[in-house]
Amino acid sequence: MKPQDVMTVKTSLWIFGYGSLVWKPDFKYKRSMVGHIQGYKRRFWHGDNFHRGNDELPGRVVTLMEDDDASTWGVAFEVTGAQVEESLKYLNLREAVRGGYATKSVDFYPEGGVDQTPVTALVYIATEDNPLYLGPASPEVIGAQIAMSFGKTGHNLEYLLRLAEFMRQSCPHVDDPHLFAIEAAALAFVPYLLAAQ
Repeated sequence: MKPQDVMTVKTSLWIFGYGSLVWKPDFKYKRSMVGHIQGYKRRFWHGDNFHRGNDELPGRVVTLMEDDDASTWGVAFEVTGAQVEESLKYLNLREAVRGGYATKSVDFYPEGGVDQTPVTALVYIATEDNPLYLGPASPEVIGAQIAMSFGKTGHNLEYLLRLAEFMRQSCPHVDDPHLFAIEAAALAFVPYLLAAQ
């Protein structure tokens, strides 16, 4: 599904964020809800040579990998009316043009939604065929790369720490071992960076 296809048929749209969108959507929306999608796991396997890194030292940001047994927690934002076109234009530049992400349609399950029906949401995913895809590495390698990377939007470490903070504050019942292992590795690397200065 392409963003322009959505604009022609929707007056209301849900957009699911699982990375920086959870703390910095930068578009107007009607409301937001914390919740999850199923069948995907969040991984720091995507390179970023614009927002959180550069060509010489790309940062690492999250993407989603298909996994039938996994779920990913984040925030869904409902955009309505003129917000649909405005948000999709903005996100196309932020996520697709500069980030290399493609769009998919997923079922979003709001937190505490035992009696609620899931809503269909648009999500941006970077796939393995993307030139910025970096793939798996150990938490120590990813953490060190994040600790050293900086882009036009800021330090890659900020991205990691804000995402971990979101999970602790908004989803305290959810364990995300990949995220928290990388956070610990990146923070352990910081003293070495400071000593080298």
